[in-house]
Amino acid sequence: MGGKRVIVLSGPSAVGKTTVMRRLRAEHPELTIAPTVTTRPMRPGEVDGSPYFFVDDATFDRKIEQGEFLEWAVVHKAAKYGTPRAAVEQARSEGRSVLIEVDLQGARQIRATMPEALFVFLAPPSWEELVRRLVGRGTESDEERNRRLQTAREELAAEAEFDMTLVNTDVASVCQELVALLGSSPNPARRH
Repeated sequence: MGGKRVIVLSGPSAVGKTTVMRRLRAEHPELTIAPTVTTRPMRPGEVDGSPYFFVDDATFDRKIEQGEFLEWAVVHKAAKYGTPRAAVEQARSEGRSVLIEVDLQGARQIRATMPEALFVFLAPPSWEELVRRLVGRGTESDEERNRRLQTAREELAAEAEFDMTLVNTDVASVCQELVALLGSSPNPARRH
């Protein structure tokens, strides 16, 4: 289980993908995590290039036309996000495994162009827990809440498209499993 493995991590909204990725970046800097190019504005505290590269719409569209993305999408009918092909190919050519975190649409695009990747579905511990995370803020209208729940049902139904499932009952455990899949040996002294 050495280098050059590409793992695509996906799952429904609010399942905890961002939390898992944030922890992996903090605790395992040796891992190669594919960057994301986006057209959304930079938020306070963010730095261009880690984990996002910020570009304008024209630049993003030029990258699409030139085939520079493994996958890309418009998210929440607003900003565009994409995974740069060159970053993944460079890591693989250097014998490093790569972790790519994307939504379901992105995972499907990558499956079409890189079927040899390992596709991992991050699942919630239960439907009730996902509902709690999705609507827990209580700020959405009934219409928005129903739309989000319908989307979550559709996203959960996609689990069968994946090679394996990790249940996100504990972020640390999910991170350990992903590190093992990537073939990296975690440093026990760094575990908390």
